[in-house]
Amino acid sequence: MLNNITDCEEGEGGHNSQGDGNPKESSPFINSSAASDAEKSQQYDGKNMALFEEEMDTSPMVSSLLSSLANYSNLPTGSKEHEEEENNEEGARPSKKPVKAPQLGTLMGVYLPCIQNIFGVILFLRMTWMVGIGGVFGSFVIVFMCCSTTMLTAISMSAIATNGVVPAGGSYYMISRSLGPEFGGAVGICFYLGTTFAGAMYILGCIEILLAAIFKIEGLEGAEAEAALLNNMRVYGTIVLSLMALVVFVGVKYVNKLALLFLACVILSILAVYAGVIKTAIDPPVFPVCLLGNRTLLSKGYDVCAKVIEIDNETITTKLWRSFCDSESLNATCDEYFTNNNVTEIQGIPGVTSGILAENLFGNYLEKGVFLEKRGLASDVDPDSPITSSNRYVLSDITSFFTLLVGIYFPSVTGIMAGSNRSGDLRDAQKSIPIGTIAAITTTSTVYMSCVVLFGACIEGVVLRDKFGEGVSGNLVIGTLAWPSPWVIVFGSFFSTCGAGLQSLTGAPRLLQAISRDGIIPFLRVFGHGKANGEPTWALLLTASICEIGIIIASLDAVAPILSMFFLMCYMFVNLACALQTLLRTPNWRPRFKFYHWALSFLGMSLCLSLMFICSWYYAIVAMGIATCIYKYIEFCGAEKEWGDGIRGISLSAARFALMRLEEGPPHTKNWRPQILVLVSVDADQNVEQPRLLSLTNQLKAGKGLTIVGTAVQGTFLDNYTEAQRADQSLRKLMEMERVKGFSQVVISSNLRDATSHLIQVGGLGGLKHNTVMVSWPRNWKQPEYHQQFRNFIEVVRETTVASMALLVPKNISSYPSNGERFTEGHIDVWWIVHDGGMLMLLPFLLRQHKVWRKCKMRIFTVAQLDDNSIQMKKDLITFLYHLRIDAVVEVVELHDSDISVYTYEKTLIMEQRSQILKQMHLTKNEMEREIQSITDSSRGSIRRKNPSASRSQHSAEEGTSVAERPEEESLAVSNSIQAQLIHSKNASTPTSPTSPTSPAGPAGGAATWTDNRGADKGKNLFAASPESVKDLFNMKPEWENLNQSDVRRMHTAMRLNELIMKKSKEAKLVLLNMPGPPKNRVGNENYMEFLEVLTEGLNRVLLVRGGGREVITIYS
Repeated sequence: MLNNITDCEEGEGGHNSQGDGNPKESSPFINSSAASDAEKSQQYDGKNMALFEEEMDTSPMVSSLLSSLANYSNLPTGSKEHEEEENNEEGARPSKKPVKAPQLGTLMGVYLPCIQNIFGVILFLRMTWMVGIGGVFGSFVIVFMCCSTTMLTAISMSAIATNGVVPAGGSYYMISRSLGPEFGGAVGICFYLGTTFAGAMYILGCIEILLAAIFKIEGLEGAEAEAALLNNMRVYGTIVLSLMALVVFVGVKYVNKLALLFLACVILSILAVYAGVIKTAIDPPVFPVCLLGNRTLLSKGYDVCAKVIEIDNETITTKLWRSFCDSESLNATCDEYFTNNNVTEIQGIPGVTSGILAENLFGNYLEKGVFLEKRGLASDVDPDSPITSSNRYVLSDITSFFTLLVGIYFPSVTGIMAGSNRSGDLRDAQKSIPIGTIAAITTTSTVYMSCVVLFGACIEGVVLRDKFGEGVSGNLVIGTLAWPSPWVIVFGSFFSTCGAGLQSLTGAPRLLQAISRDGIIPFLRVFGHGKANGEPTWALLLTASICEIGIIIASLDAVAPILSMFFLMCYMFVNLACALQTLLRTPNWRPRFKFYHWALSFLGMSLCLSLMFICSWYYAIVAMGIATCIYKYIEFCGAEKEWGDGIRGISLSAARFALMRLEEGPPHTKNWRPQILVLVSVDADQNVEQPRLLSLTNQLKAGKGLTIVGTAVQGTFLDNYTEAQRADQSLRKLMEMERVKGFSQVVISSNLRDATSHLIQVGGLGGLKHNTVMVSWPRNWKQPEYHQQFRNFIEVVRETTVASMALLVPKNISSYPSNGERFTEGHIDVWWIVHDGGMLMLLPFLLRQHKVWRKCKMRIFTVAQLDDNSIQMKKDLITFLYHLRIDAVVEVVELHDSDISVYTYEKTLIMEQRSQILKQMHLTKNEMEREIQSITDSSRGSIRRKNPSASRSQHSAEEGTSVAERPEEESLAVSNSIQAQLIHSKNASTPTSPTSPTSPAGPAGGAATWTDNRGADKGKNLFAASPESVKDLFNMKPEWENLNQSDVRRMHTAMRLNELIMKKSKEAKLVLLNMPGPPKNRVGNENYMEFLEVLTEGLNRVLLVRGGGREVITIYS
């Protein structure tokens, strides 16, 4: 854990940092490393604190801590600071004024900004249409759902915002620090896109007010008018976007100075609506709407709401007549529907006391292009006659349904983050954010819900459903209700949308800049730069480009659901963050806001998710896809950040739960897989000596299951901790290079033997422990200076046997392929001699899953004795492999009894003499070399004479070893044995010991090595002769009967098996072989190593496998 903390700190500020090189978070709790020695010495002047002088280097005194807290300021580099910097630049002041402490309270800092951001274009342009289409009841449900969602989100946000200091960044900061950089980056980008598209929506609303209510388009009808409107929206929207971006680029201070004006416009417009409602109860306005039958007529299609009028007793046709008839005369041919139905004029705003609420209570969803018809009014329609003169009526412009209304309306409740975004400017953010945000949501929700009811109670249904006011002379429908004039709403909503658009273009680039400066998304780092005063120039350019996409869409109704998705996803993760922190009960979760509960957060999260799919299921999938892609990109390519997030906490909880479940019992055979502990050694520089062990591990594991790479450092923990840290870093680096997914573990102990034993015993945690140990074959084990190495190796074999763990011993590990190599052909040969649970079958299957071994074929050899039916054995083995679903070529090799060769006896004699050497060697290295040099020449000739040439040449040909090489090796071994005899003669006068060859209690030679001591009583001490007779030992024929017959038989088996393996598998890419068990006692360790050496002699790549005593492969599904 300490090492992980070190990694994080280095990753943040070191040269390997993925971010911008800045510290993660400024903190007043740690003493500055830049403090001078003089300042530090002053802290220790008081003798009362002398006991804690060592701790004071890293831990501050309480008085220093409290002083730092009192002076702590967390002003963000936001728009306020940019404005001051610009003022300083303009005034060319020589010195900057000190930054003032934040002074904004709840009203000015949170409540009013939230009000301004929540009330917006939807209220003025789509609210009345939504009530007319969805009905009062349906619209109330929509408003209630959306407002409940934002209220629950505000409760969760208040809990997070009051759990410590929240710098500027709002929801992005809260989510990233609560859920981690992956979720934070994904949701931050979604929130940025939502804010950017919100800017596009506000600009489109601004242009719609401009074109529909102020500068009305004339001369175009039907589809042409619709296409012209969209093109005009694109052209004028691009112009307005460019102007707004220019204003933001020139200086945010102008936007901030106009903010109060925009807020006044919003409040004034809403008050005008309420005043108009009150006036309708007293004196309803005269606001006629002309109907033909029950269809609403375009206001520009008539001057008088009548077919004919009488002037001076003369009947004169009107403009309406001329719209439906082919001439002005009374006997002209007219439209059939016009002829059969009367023209009526109704009151568009009958007033709140008129009872129109009952008619508007339920929805009236329309298909695109249908007529706006008044309910309850008679109409004479011939169903068989074609529809004509449709361009004279008010038509529905889009197909409407409930979910569409939800998607269009939801942006009107966004903006609840405005207070948290200004947390750095607040006098007491932990008090102001909850109160101001919840009060703003309560206010706006009350206004929205009351507006739904009042609109339905005051305005005629056909007027409500007239989205662009085509039946009411092009006025905004909500403007017809306002008092004293519709122009209050027109100009109020126009300036309101302009202000909201500017706010979006101001906030979105800063959000992107904050994400870029965090460094979690590498390709966005360029957008973290800006002007000298910190203005995000590049981010503003990208924001304007994305905003232009929304302008090109040109439809407010199409853009609104897009930003609904992004805001809903952001709010969903705010609720998730609060719920996780509450359920995990992390010690740092201590919010001042107490009125929250995890159930409320989950309810808010569920509402957000439901609303996403209610609004538009395909937009929801796209938004989730974008967030998932960003999440995965940050996970694989982003910077490593440790922010103490909740995902780490939930990972710990899930890991604990899983580990407790694993403790319930051992895994079923079907679930068994090798969980490998790889034992490696490090050199003096703490570099791994056998890197190919990790390559083999990767090829065997392919990233699945548990892998622990362990090593040992000799010494004490206090003295060698730094070396252990370096070794751990070396292991991690090599694991990353070899793509081994697992854990590293370094143990410090007084000797390497105990350290290795500790690794085998305590590696893993709970049920997640290793069941397989991989250790490399000890090189140069025959050399005296390496004798402790092979003793440690045999102890590992014994310990894994006692612990019922599998053991993998790759020999000649340096010749194994790296992960980049590929075998295009070849075989993996399995020599299945004894059944040890199926490890020999499972390992080649796992290896062949890796691309290095994928094209190698698998062959299985088994050995038949004299009394075995080899044909039946082959059939049974083929059937067994078929049920195991393993493809392999099967071959049964017959191993007949044969006489033990002279060479076997000679080999056994040499082995036992070497064993005696290693037991009795007490000379220094220099003395040993002198003794060896003095007798090597004389003994070499004796060995050559005593070795039968025929047997030697045949055996050498099979193993691929030259005849001249073996005598050299054996002469050295025998010279070592003679040296041992000289040592013995030198110390002959010393008292006998249990290990002394002259001790009568000990059996001869290596007879005590194995549990089978049947040959021990036959043997006599080879070295019982006097020292003078040692020189003539090899000048006469040895007494073979004196050798331990158990060792002779084992040597014979090893040599025979080696002959068969060399004959069949010499060209194999890899040979897997059962590893014989170790001796029960430690007297004959050297013999055991010799047997293994003879068994694998001449083979390039050998993997000795020893099972763990349980079945690891099954034929059952």
